[in-house]
Amino acid sequence: MRFLHIADLHLGKNLLELPLYDEQAKMLETLTDMAVANKADTVLIAGDIYQRSAPQAEAMEMLSAFLSGLAERSIKLFVISGNHDNAQRVSYLASLVRQSGVYISESFDGKTQKISLSDEYGEIDIHLLPFVRVSAVKLKYPGEKISTCTEAVQCVLTHSDIDYSKRNVLISHQFITGGELSGSEEKTIGTLESVDAEILSGFDYVALGHLHKPQKVFRDTIRYAGSPLKYSFSEENDVKSAVLVDVGEKGDTKVQLLPIPQPKDVRRVEGSISDIMLMPYSEDLVWVSVTDEDVPPDTRRMITTVFPNMLRFTINNSKTNQTLDVTNTENVEDLDAESLFKDFYALQNNSVQPGEKQLALFRDLFTWEEAK
Repeated sequence: MRFLHIADLHLGKNLLELPLYDEQAKMLETLTDMAVANKADTVLIAGDIYQRSAPQAEAMEMLSAFLSGLAERSIKLFVISGNHDNAQRVSYLASLVRQSGVYISESFDGKTQKISLSDEYGEIDIHLLPFVRVSAVKLKYPGEKISTCTEAVQCVLTHSDIDYSKRNVLISHQFITGGELSGSEEKTIGTLESVDAEILSGFDYVALGHLHKPQKVFRDTIRYAGSPLKYSFSEENDVKSAVLVDVGEKGDTKVQLLPIPQPKDVRRVEGSISDIMLMPYSEDLVWVSVTDEDVPPDTRRMITTVFPNMLRFTINNSKTNQTLDVTNTENVEDLDAESLFKDFYALQNNSVQPGEKQLALFRDLFTWEEAK
């Protein structure tokens, strides 16, 4: 049986202040085409469907279109909620959509939810384990000794209906010990919240979500798909991918990474103003750092003629090392002359704003120039 493993869609997420609806819609189209072209029987979505627990209408519409498009092509779907999701919102109408081959994790009852499929090698069991905290497991098993996330997940697996002599696939959204974080995950992960990968070793494949960098943990068949888009500048060198998984006979699981082209790349650009202005025009989402000692006040406006989607602007020279966030909705031309002067003064003086004497001098000079 062939699976396409994806995770961490984060529909509705912004990059800094820029909404990514268009990029996410194109990404979902790419994933649909990828599933169809590679003849996937099933798509596994390992949590963090949305960026918010109360997702925007646009995000919900994108997910609905994505799931419907795959179901219409007779591709089954298995979906779990992640730590960014509201489990109840994600599982809404779960029992109804199963009739269309869409299996969504329901309210956590202390066990994995098992769905059995069949192929030429017999039965294969898919286990859904949405994001769980230690406290949630302790409520289900008050008599068990549970103090860490490893103990919590082990408790859930022990009480679940799992026959390890058969082929089993687990879909989970947890931090597995040894995983490498990126800049766009929540940083509330500690040692008590990590899960020892060895307790998952009985599964033929473990489809993980939570970490945004594609990677294996412990072995090749325990794997984070990673986010399909770059959601922070720390991910600029990541190669985003989906995981194509072929589960044959028991013990025969093959994994292949399928690169996901980015609608707009996320990257950093650094150099002198003159060098940057000679770079090819690009609509990538960029963080620009200029290294000139003297930076004209209209530099940001100039650079947006080359990089219209500049999201962050940094001055790196001997005078200052200040980061200014800008979005593509900002325009220097919309600022009045005094605001431009304050901005320029702060850039040249280590973020110090001009005092009343400097402002009075500027106003006198500006009024005199206007009167000429």
